[in-house]
Amino acid sequence: MDADGLSRLLSPDGWALLSALPPYDERLAMPLAERLRAEGLHPSLVAAALTQSRLRARARTKLGDFADGMLFTPAGLEQATRLEVAAHHARRYRDAGLTHVADLTCGIGADVMAFAGVGLRVTAAEIDEMTAAIATVNLRHFPEARVLHTDGTTLDLADVDGVYADPARRAGGSRVHDPAAYQPPLDLVLAVRERVPALGLKLGPGIAHRDLPADARAQWVSVDGDVVELGLWFGPLAPEGPGRSALVLAGGQAHVLAPDEPAHAHVGALGAYLAEPDGAVIRAGLVGDVALEVQGRLVDPTIAYVTSDELRTTPFATTYRVLDQMPFGLKRLRTYLRERGVGRLTIKKRGTAVVPEQLRRQLDLRGTQEATIVLTRLAGHQSVIVVEPVAPSDAAAAGER
Repeated sequence: MDADGLSRLLSPDGWALLSALPPYDERLAMPLAERLRAEGLHPSLVAAALTQSRLRARARTKLGDFADGMLFTPAGLEQATRLEVAAHHARRYRDAGLTHVADLTCGIGADVMAFAGVGLRVTAAEIDEMTAAIATVNLRHFPEARVLHTDGTTLDLADVDGVYADPARRAGGSRVHDPAAYQPPLDLVLAVRERVPALGLKLGPGIAHRDLPADARAQWVSVDGDVVELGLWFGPLAPEGPGRSALVLAGGQAHVLAPDEPAHAHVGALGAYLAEPDGAVIRAGLVGDVALEVQGRLVDPTIAYVTSDELRTTPFATTYRVLDQMPFGLKRLRTYLRERGVGRLTIKKRGTAVVPEQLRRQLDLRGTQEATIVLTRLAGHQSVIVVEPVAPSDAAAAGER
């Protein structure tokens, strides 16, 4: 969407058109565009409206119903914080007693919405002019928020008591892995805590532990099993002090795993149950704490699977009942599954180079039954574990013990 398209979209007629469009359907987009242009609507307006309709449909997974009243850029939507996660960010600032937050990289304004929604005053900066204009539209219902088209690192922070930043980590469509190449560079943002100790950063979850600042509370966040970010929190925003933790958001519930020190788990034989730790837990290096919770052990010193002899569940892992195990071998596995009439197979893997889709083709599955297998190492050997998910009722009963 160019400036002309945005201008036309923000007119009363343009906004009415966007509001009147049917739910986005890729198959119908071209015929709809042709009809609208034939009715005399400007091509730039039609293109902008359909682009926003498509982006709004995608945005609902992150922003829910709020998406229907917002505008987006593709890059802005890609980096936007999920509303559920942004709410946790905002509560950190509110609970720390802060009142005025500067968002140095506001993008389309998702985090600013959450900050303003808990009553914080927000000065939001965005270096890209069109994105700043879109953020202004998105924040029109929040008088607590002010959007500035400027470089956030140049903001006057004299009356600010909290700072937030989500540096851009893509360039030319590719992901940037060097923190010095972030926009703005990570070191430049970290220096802000010398002026405003209450600093929060949203980063990609792949950063190595050795690269984390020693004074940071690092929290990896997952939403329904998808690891979405690493939050770094400093000063009053980290009342628990420096360290590593995991925030697991699933089914509308929030669970935090934040040990004083990561636990060490021993390695042992496969038991009756297998626990697959959440990705946020794995990224945080807290698999040992999951083992502690379920009174289990690792199946291999380098593999993030935990096994136990009794059913003990935790919100930080998915639990399976072990049905069978065998050394990995294509012929053996194919025979095993065919004898049981398995036609639909879920393949989970860790610590093996096997490609699940390639293996599925090689197995030539036939039948009506379903099965789940785990490909991993047991006692240093490539193995297959046949499992079934523990039923919610069984998990609930185990949790009551």
